[in-house]
Amino acid sequence: MRWKKGMLIYNKKAGNDKLERNLEQCLPIIAPHIDEFLILQTKEKGDASRFCSEYGEDMDVVFVLGGDGTVHECVNGLSSLGKRPLFGVLPGGTCNDFSRTLKIPQNIRQASEALVNGKVRSIDIGQADDAYFSNFWGVGLISDASSNIDEQEKNKFGKIGYLLSAVRTIGDNNPFPFKLQYDGNMIEGEAIMILVLNGCYIGTNLLPFPMVSPDDGLFGIAILEKANLSAFFEIMAMKRLWTEKLSPESGVTYLQAGTLIIETKMPLDVDMDGEIYSQTPTRIKILSHHLSVLTPN
Repeated sequence: MRWKKGMLIYNKKAGNDKLERNLEQCLPIIAPHIDEFLILQTKEKGDASRFCSEYGEDMDVVFVLGGDGTVHECVNGLSSLGKRPLFGVLPGGTCNDFSRTLKIPQNIRQASEALVNGKVRSIDIGQADDAYFSNFWGVGLISDASSNIDEQEKNKFGKIGYLLSAVRTIGDNNPFPFKLQYDGNMIEGEAIMILVLNGCYIGTNLLPFPMVSPDDGLFGIAILEKANLSAFFEIMAMKRLWTEKLSPESGVTYLQAGTLIIETKMPLDVDMDGEIYSQTPTRIKILSHHLSVLTPN
């Protein structure tokens, strides 16, 4: 592929100080495919979203080199544009979950080659009130674990840091009352976690919900009702595949929908793509085939 105008946004802090090597691996491969090439470094939170908002409509392609947080920012900057460029994700962070859903190689050089020689795929994006997410929206255990993660632990242990945070969190996690309206239906109950899924990975773990796809016009919605470690780790370790016909004893409800409203008795922190951004209640809808992304052939 070849583009007249392109942009690379990179996060200086992502990827445990591998930035220089990552740039050395991707720039010589991407640059020859772009006539006018703008390269921008993020310095603080919000920069990636701002860069995409300011320059995105002028670009034919936008690449991001960073982790899931930087990808999330770019998705938010691009999704509100009238004219959206192609989007290419280079996995430069700790978990790189959405790049895994798109089957992008986790080696930067291989990822760069795969994207410039790849194909275009139209994917769905989730809209939660005025924000957007590509991978997941979550409340309960998932957002508590994000709040409790120790940055030094994250830098030292990478994805294991998220697991340690979840283990610390689950002991203190009390079920919360919720009301979920989805596509004209209603569920009420108590849960320790609700996940609205567009991607297939969280914390590098492939989730055991085989119906989740980022281009089918539907979210996967997983409600974890029972506060026990075994249920959580069965989900994360994929010891069994959940289907739509789950037994009442499983402690998990799984369904699919395109629009939903999630209310909780008390406002709860919401995790979108690995960062805390807002609180419940939340209106969520799927934007079908909203972004065109580069993927391997």
